[in-house]
Amino acid sequence: MVSKHEQLYNQLCQHARETAMLSATESILGWDERTMLPPEAAEYRAEQMTLLAGMIHQRRTDSRLGDWLGELATSPLAADPHSDSGTTIRQLKREFDKRVKLPQSLVEELTRTASLGQHVWQQARANDDFASFEPLLAKTFELKRAQAEALGYDKNPYDALLDDFEPGESTANVARVLSDLREALVPLVSAIAGSSRRPDVSILARRYPLEMQQGFARDAAAQIGFDFCRGRLDVTAHPFCTGLGPHDCRITTRFDENFFNSAFFGTLHEAGHGIYDQGLRTELYGLPPAEAVSLGIHESQSRMWENLVGRSRAFWDHFYPTAQQSFPDALSAERLDRFYFAVNDVRPSLIRVEADEATYNLHILIRFELEQALLTDDLQVADLPAAWNDKYSKYLGIRPGNDADGVLQDIHWAAGLVGYFPTYSLGNLYASQFFAQAERDLGSLSSQFARGEFQPLGDWLRKNIHTHGQRYSAAELVQRITGKTLSHAPLIAHLRNKLAPLYGLN
Repeated sequence: MVSKHEQLYNQLCQHARETAMLSATESILGWDERTMLPPEAAEYRAEQMTLLAGMIHQRRTDSRLGDWLGELATSPLAADPHSDSGTTIRQLKREFDKRVKLPQSLVEELTRTASLGQHVWQQARANDDFASFEPLLAKTFELKRAQAEALGYDKNPYDALLDDFEPGESTANVARVLSDLREALVPLVSAIAGSSRRPDVSILARRYPLEMQQGFARDAAAQIGFDFCRGRLDVTAHPFCTGLGPHDCRITTRFDENFFNSAFFGTLHEAGHGIYDQGLRTELYGLPPAEAVSLGIHESQSRMWENLVGRSRAFWDHFYPTAQQSFPDALSAERLDRFYFAVNDVRPSLIRVEADEATYNLHILIRFELEQALLTDDLQVADLPAAWNDKYSKYLGIRPGNDADGVLQDIHWAAGLVGYFPTYSLGNLYASQFFAQAERDLGSLSSQFARGEFQPLGDWLRKNIHTHGQRYSAAELVQRITGKTLSHAPLIAHLRNKLAPLYGLN
């Protein structure tokens, strides 16, 4: 006989699964908006997204949901917080307690502004026209301030927004982690800048036909584990990955016929996200045990496949012959050593998504500091381009020549994703610590990659990270897998081990 608590739990799960279906429908509209939508349809799409967001918010804050969760929280089903039922109850209650604080009108306006904002941003970036984007960006930060106030916070309004992406994390701790990382990175980047060895990056600026890029990138994504029977690759202005159901994961990239890195490493990055989504438990889709634990952990998967795997010498030992066949005019007479050095070039650059591993986190630090200042009104949106350029001068020693390559390069603020950027650096740290542990558990990963064997690492990630969903927090997951708390040491060790031989460092 089914107990009362089991009946309530079944109702809770059915409600959550139906809400997940609605959320997936909203995501389909979002994917279409960023890949296929005709320009004139933007305003109506914003209204469609707003309607769905309101419906989803109503379901997530339904008083019945609160009643069910209140009773189930003290039931035997929640006794083990890491069981499937315990995880479901704990995480859905956490989400309910947050979302019930947000007025539906605010949720709807946030959605409408984000939908319109992405369209306006795309045009503004194409035209190098920050002024046309400024009013919507100002409105976005006004709404995000209202969101932070509604959710509440102890010390910093940024905490309330960061929690949406990295649950339980604090602004103060992220600032400390990034500061420690910066202190360790600066001497390494400085030593590289002083080296007489420089790669010939013109190799990457030769002609790489788009059709061949598409085939090569797709093949690489499939080889590292992205399942194209459950996903697809499309083109967009700013690469992203979105899950639309248990067997429907969409990844995107952007192509440049005269720059190899953009599409290829962008595809590996988004495929890493997709592999995580495809590794979640399909039978529990829509419930917390089958959802990613945090954006930082999600980014650890994308950054691992993009950089620790995709920029490794062993990876190119396997893939370079195919690259030469795919791009004979560019690479048939080029030595692997020179190509490998070029894809691991370290130098200050303007574009975050094309930045090297060593300087990438400085790009994140800039955005982290600026969006905090915008949120607290210490920086006005009208002054953002100048502040952005000043930060780039200070941290990277270069200055954007235009806003398209400066403040307009990222879609995140247009989409209302304030608090997202720090998860990229957290992802880099998580990735290096997980990768080092995987090597201890699996043996030489380099030897495996050189033979085209990527499944052992993929299986290890699925077993240790993907299948747990939200069973553990990000911090608990790191401790459980590696036996240590999060540290910048594995990332610095990885960078030094790779870059010191290339640049002749001691």
